[in-house]
Amino acid sequence: MRMSKTFVKTLREAPKGEEARNAQLLIRAGYVHKEMAGVYDYLPLGLRVLEKIKQIIREELNRISAEEILMSTLQKPEPWKKSERWDDQEVDIWFKTELASGGELGLAPTHEEPVTELLKTYVASYKDLPRAVYQFQTKFRNELRAKSGILRGREFLMKDLYSFHQTEADLDEFYQKVEGAYAKIFERLGIGAETFETFASGGIFTKYSHEYQTLIPVGEDTIFYDKEKKVFLNKEVYNEEVLRDLGIPEGTEFLETAGAEVGNIFKLKFKYSEPLGLNFQTKEGERQTVYMGCYGIGVSRVFGVIVERFADEKGLVLPEAVAPYKYYLVANGEKGTAKATEIYEKYREKDEMILDDRDVRFGEKMKDAELMGIPVRVVISDRGLETGEVEVTERATGETRKMTLDKVFGAL
Repeated sequence: MRMSKTFVKTLREAPKGEEARNAQLLIRAGYVHKEMAGVYDYLPLGLRVLEKIKQIIREELNRISAEEILMSTLQKPEPWKKSERWDDQEVDIWFKTELASGGELGLAPTHEEPVTELLKTYVASYKDLPRAVYQFQTKFRNELRAKSGILRGREFLMKDLYSFHQTEADLDEFYQKVEGAYAKIFERLGIGAETFETFASGGIFTKYSHEYQTLIPVGEDTIFYDKEKKVFLNKEVYNEEVLRDLGIPEGTEFLETAGAEVGNIFKLKFKYSEPLGLNFQTKEGERQTVYMGCYGIGVSRVFGVIVERFADEKGLVLPEAVAPYKYYLVANGEKGTAKATEIYEKYREKDEMILDDRDVRFGEKMKDAELMGIPVRVVISDRGLETGEVEVTERATGETRKMTLDKVFGAL
């Protein structure tokens, strides 16, 4: 990426009307563009971050033998009527539209019903189970509140995984595999130390679920926790009955904090497979309903949480695993610009650096490097070339060192 060639521009001030810190910074840094409340366009830098988050999730889910698919966003009413989730009185977040030829369609807020219908075509016998499929797809939810930037959108990117099993024991076994995969995912994303499996309500899906909550001040949920006992509860289910069910001793004192939900997992069992008629023939020749589980991660929400977790007063601070590029190359002076361009062209195929070759003041380049949060800033200047060294700064720590070009880029 050459800064002189991109259409994206950075902004010195946050846009008016944008309250969320994550969106303010992402807009200023040129990662996203706001269309309206709860709806954002992802520009080249923002899209690269989303793709890196997706790839980390994809790799871990593939390791537990899940298969990637892509389902339709447009939804016909029939499957949802069978589960009693088409009625706006039951699910009040639908976006629906009338067909020109007559009839009504919806924009999917989730995919339990359609994926259950899909599997009816491919599951007939016990030999067809277990199965697990997942997708990365845009969801639509008519949220009443959409003031948290990309933490809560009306249109957002989600990973949703669905599993199908012969027995409850098999469902439980896969559920544990997903728990392990999620722990690895959040660790690789850089938020593992602050993200905890939390007992919570099942919302429109089941009675109870497990959420993955990242403990950050701007989180919309209230979490009661005891880290020593490894117990985390969403406030919405904090009562004596739940404490008793979980075997938590009376009088346990919990700390209270804010959390942002980045994922959730549910043992659906027969909640959707029974009303939609997803069953299979057992080895003994009997018909049996398929056990189901579902497992979500908000991809764009994770992006927002990472921004909120690591940003500082100068701008974004992105972990290398998800940053759009590793290096931000700052050219300064005639010889410095020539050398920076040479380095950029040499390593261009590695696709790991931004070259700031704009005809603007050096100070402006330095401020934009900090605002954009790329992990490593490399300044190539006329003065530095005289000694054969460049100035290398780690964005996360602010540590600056003098290094030779070979040492900086030798690993590429």
